[in-house]
Amino acid sequence: MSDNQEIQTAGAMPTTYDPKAAEAKWYTYWLEGGYFAAGTRPDAETYTIVIPPPNVTGMLHIGHALDCTLQDILIRTKRMQGYDALWLPGTDHAGIATQTKVEQKLREEGLSRYDLGREKFLEKVWEWKDHYADTIHEQWGKVGFSLDYSRERFTLDEGLSRAVREVFVNLYEKGLIYRGNRIINWDPAARTALSDIEVEYKEVQGALYHLEYPLKDGSGHLTVATTRPETMLGDTAVAVHPEDDRYKHLIGQMLLLPIVGREIPIIADEYVEKEFGSGAVKITPAHDPNDFEVGLRHQLPQVLVMDESGKMNANAGPYQGMDRFDCRKKLVNDLKEQGVLLKIEEHVHQVGHSERSGAVVEPYLSTQWFVSMKPLANKAIEAQNTGKGANFVPERFARTYLQWMENVRDWCISRQLWWGHRIPAWYCADCSETIVSQTDVSVCPHCGSENLKQDEDVLDTWFSSALWPFSTLGWPDETEDMKRFYPTDVLVTGYDIIPFWVSRMIFSGLEFTGQIPFKDVLIHGLVRDSEGRKMSKSLGNGVDPQEVIEKYGADAMRYMLSTSSTPGQDLRFRWERVEQARNFANKIWNASRFALMNLEGFSYEDIDLSGKMSTADRWILHRLNETVREVTRLIDQYEFGETGRVLYNFIWDDLCDWYIEFAKLSLYGTDEAAKKTTQSVLAYVLDRTQRLIHPFMPFISEEIWQHLPHEGETILLAPWPIFDAKWEAADAVEEMDLLMDIIRSVRNIRAEVNVPMSKKIELLIRPADQAANDILNGNQEYLRRFCNTSSLDISLDLANPEKAMTAIVTGAELYLPLAGLIDISQEISRLEKEVQTLTAEVERVDKKLSNEGFVAKAPARVIEEEKAKQQDYSDKRDKVLARLAELRG
Repeated sequence: MSDNQEIQTAGAMPTTYDPKAAEAKWYTYWLEGGYFAAGTRPDAETYTIVIPPPNVTGMLHIGHALDCTLQDILIRTKRMQGYDALWLPGTDHAGIATQTKVEQKLREEGLSRYDLGREKFLEKVWEWKDHYADTIHEQWGKVGFSLDYSRERFTLDEGLSRAVREVFVNLYEKGLIYRGNRIINWDPAARTALSDIEVEYKEVQGALYHLEYPLKDGSGHLTVATTRPETMLGDTAVAVHPEDDRYKHLIGQMLLLPIVGREIPIIADEYVEKEFGSGAVKITPAHDPNDFEVGLRHQLPQVLVMDESGKMNANAGPYQGMDRFDCRKKLVNDLKEQGVLLKIEEHVHQVGHSERSGAVVEPYLSTQWFVSMKPLANKAIEAQNTGKGANFVPERFARTYLQWMENVRDWCISRQLWWGHRIPAWYCADCSETIVSQTDVSVCPHCGSENLKQDEDVLDTWFSSALWPFSTLGWPDETEDMKRFYPTDVLVTGYDIIPFWVSRMIFSGLEFTGQIPFKDVLIHGLVRDSEGRKMSKSLGNGVDPQEVIEKYGADAMRYMLSTSSTPGQDLRFRWERVEQARNFANKIWNASRFALMNLEGFSYEDIDLSGKMSTADRWILHRLNETVREVTRLIDQYEFGETGRVLYNFIWDDLCDWYIEFAKLSLYGTDEAAKKTTQSVLAYVLDRTQRLIHPFMPFISEEIWQHLPHEGETILLAPWPIFDAKWEAADAVEEMDLLMDIIRSVRNIRAEVNVPMSKKIELLIRPADQAANDILNGNQEYLRRFCNTSSLDISLDLANPEKAMTAIVTGAELYLPLAGLIDISQEISRLEKEVQTLTAEVERVDKKLSNEGFVAKAPARVIEEEKAKQQDYSDKRDKVLARLAELRG
């Protein structure tokens, strides 16, 4: 068949695959068909994933693409397996992050949120949210995510807001939410409190300042050290250990605080480590969490020396109005002048920075709302330790989760923002009562006053995110979705938010539904650049998923990301790997196109696998069957990298490089029955192959499947292939292995001596035994075609030709007479190298089998396999040595 005939016969399937056209066409088709919707199989077992909701702060990054691709692979697989599969989409309002973005935009216009007022500002943020939610929708579509948009949620929508109030009030009434003065992490740039896990610690080159505080009676001084000298203005004591003999006689005496001259006591507290530094510690209850606790024990004053913007306040005396870092410089100079600055040491230490604004975080005494965490954490810890918790994949991340839970501190949940769930607490100006309510309050239930004011603060974004797996399904109402789809099956997320989010969802789920919210927690790593660096704006090494899709198509990006990942491990983004994935997609396209050229007029009903099959037909069905079993098992185990390897090997090697070539003999032959059988096998295998690859490459698989003989409206709903023992054909595998080994060996010899495939050769084969002889004689057609022989001689009694190229394969010896092919001296040199290689293998196996430790510990099966290798290598070497002797003789 000529090239022109092939193109014409290919009909509607173009010569090359056009990702852009296919992606736009099929996503629209899927949406319009409602194929992503759950609830259409009421009698089926459910499978549920709730998407980790992206923040409405901007464009999705390559990490989102990885995270959601893994989820889509799972949901598409389960949907094809017949489950009532729900993948619930949604977005997060991301309080501080989104508000910061909108405030930045306002600043460019010369405005602040205070110029607009709360109501008008929130209108601006909702406009931002609507714009970026649409952008996120568009990006989800570009990557092909099969989300049930009919159930989409937003953390500030009416239903979720009601769930948030229900939880807040419930915890408040249980005494697990309280309001109090405590040291919190304060972001002076965003002017809001932060929870501990919103603080990012960075190594900073700083200084340790050693100061001398004089005793009031002039009899001496105590030396203290600090990295934040500006906070000394808020010192209200110096602490020493009660058993420190150096200072016992000074306990209770007064010191004079340098600069401000305030009298402060020397107190005894076991918090102080006698061996550390001078053994004396300055105590600043309003600016250090440990000092705060010491201050409570000793009833010390709490002197706050900064305002919410990080500027020094009236308690800082002469430094009032200065930025905290400017104050530090000026204060250090003043301390030098007073002669109380003993020394300054360079000091590298960890300094907390706001994850959102980047500002240095200030430990700050403030009135905030907190969740009392220990009672909630203890339930989650007990569940995990008694086998009733979530199954972390990889298992080691369960330890990360437990460590956070076991060391948890009370959670500061109030934020000094406008965008978010406003705290449902009202303060009565007349009777000073606090009213916490699920519904808005206009009259004080205690005194009847209408002079009420709602708390200005909003809740930490993670408070609503913690409820995501059940609030999205309708909780606190007992909805049909809640009853049917909760708890969910798997959470797919990165290891970096186990404390932020995973932990909080687990204790919230246990507290409010009595169940762990997901059976499995699949942890993936971060997507790093090709050098292993974290992607960041400052490095300029980020990768935009849209750019990848534009260049190589969504399927190539999905396949590269998913099959390059191992659970829990970071992956490196390499453009060449995306290109390889694109090439793989093209290989699938070209193979399918060839098949279609030979399936003209062939329908799905014509597929008949009951006829007599060739060795190649039976072999490819066996290999497909094995691939179905392995792919299904590996996806269930979340081993997407291994799944990709199995699919690649089957499609590229077995199907494209071998079976399709072998099939041409029947397809182009005169035996109509054989042709019909091969057409059936080809159509069947390609159909099942598209189904297996579909979760990874949804667009190209749908495009090909629609061209193939098929039944059904979309591959998305086509039944997942299942392992079927009737296709097991170990004998066909043995036959094909021998044939492929011979063909490869002949091709290698041709390449070695530069004999083109187009040149016919004489081939002599001596089978190792009668079984091999039967196989080879029964498949001469394949050998003649793919070795391109002028003559083929297969015989158990074959005499060694005097001068010939040789190859030894398991089951046969091959001879290619040298006449017109090669130089004998070159062949001797080649065989000598082969002897060296085989000798090295023999010695390697001998060494292993002589190792008593290996023999004692290895399973019997492994030892037998090694012995078989030993024999095989030895036999091959003996035959090569014999051939060398012949050539030299």
